[in-house]
Amino acid sequence: MNTEHTGIVGVGAVTGYGWGREQLWTGLLSGKPAATLVGGYGSTVDEPGWIVRVPEGGKPADGTTRFARAMRGAAREAIDDALDRGWVPGRRVGLLHAVVMGDPELIRSTEPDPLHPLSVREHLGVFPSTPASLLMQEYGFHGPAMNVSAMCTSGTAGLLTAKLWLDAGFVDDVVFVTTDLSATPNVVDVFVRLGVAITDAEPLDACRPFQSGSRGFVFGEAAVGYVLSNRTGNAYSTVLGGAMSHDGFHVTSVDPSLTHVRRCFDEALFSAGVGAADVAYLNAHGPGTAQCDAAEAAILASMFPETTRVFSVKPLTGHCQATAAAVETAVTVLSHERGVIPAPPIVADAHPQLLDGLTRSFDGLTVKSSLGLGGHNSVVVLSPGT
Repeated sequence: MNTEHTGIVGVGAVTGYGWGREQLWTGLLSGKPAATLVGGYGSTVDEPGWIVRVPEGGKPADGTTRFARAMRGAAREAIDDALDRGWVPGRRVGLLHAVVMGDPELIRSTEPDPLHPLSVREHLGVFPSTPASLLMQEYGFHGPAMNVSAMCTSGTAGLLTAKLWLDAGFVDDVVFVTTDLSATPNVVDVFVRLGVAITDAEPLDACRPFQSGSRGFVFGEAAVGYVLSNRTGNAYSTVLGGAMSHDGFHVTSVDPSLTHVRRCFDEALFSAGVGAADVAYLNAHGPGTAQCDAAEAAILASMFPETTRVFSVKPLTGHCQATAAAVETAVTVLSHERGVIPAPPIVADAHPQLLDGLTRSFDGLTVKSSLGLGGHNSVVVLSPGT
């Protein structure tokens, strides 16, 4: 059990609602999904489909692609936010960057073209070390820098890795940023054919976590940045502990025994030094798919009291892959300070513990769970900041 208090002292966000955490918060408060109808995402290349895409924006100097600008924009907003809240960077500021597929615009640009060969600079942009290096150079940070990739659990896996770095004394502070702007027609089509992504219906009709009639999720994009530190107060939230596990069962299916999902929850609570009765909210992975929703509903019933409420914001933000857990954690982080949880509205028969729309939040802990493609599991325990 670990007694170190790791504070989340800065937050930045680039989402389908726009560039900035306030745009995210305003969008969530509206109760309206960030998805729009976009051409090329329907059943044919000529038809539109529902998708959450990050709009154009950011600073041109940060890069030629939305991915590069979003990564730097989210990280910069988090750093500026932390500085405004009184954070003073230590000597060793580390960087963790969570990604799954990298920058799709640059990846496509590397396809061989003898008539227009890429420059060395353009090739360097594809390497995952480049965005990290540019961010470290911008701020003069000199702690370790590395990438984290654990599919849909990357956001919570990165938070826990940041805490491990801090608790081990490797660093004084950590900037953690997640970036996923992979909603290309080809990528989305793969998830549609897998039977988990929906493009042919409005999000609240298609994606209904813990409600009847749910068909899956709407694919999303986002970049989210955090600053974490054990040295400073005025935190939005405190990461009390957490755990990670792997089913080792199937590349797309959840192990029906839930053995390692349940172990992940158990170890997360033990790590945080709390009991299930202390948990007020389960901020669920909740993609609206039959397997994942059933797994988390079973965990909720078997481990937590009836007073623990559950919610998932995927109907609003979309399923943002590498950034999914991070953008969903941002909801809890911001709600700790602002006193309300912007849960989606209930639109069908629902689990009795499911939050219905904008809800006043009460004191208590939040458990954030993530169940990733391939069998990744990650659970983080969060408390209101100190």
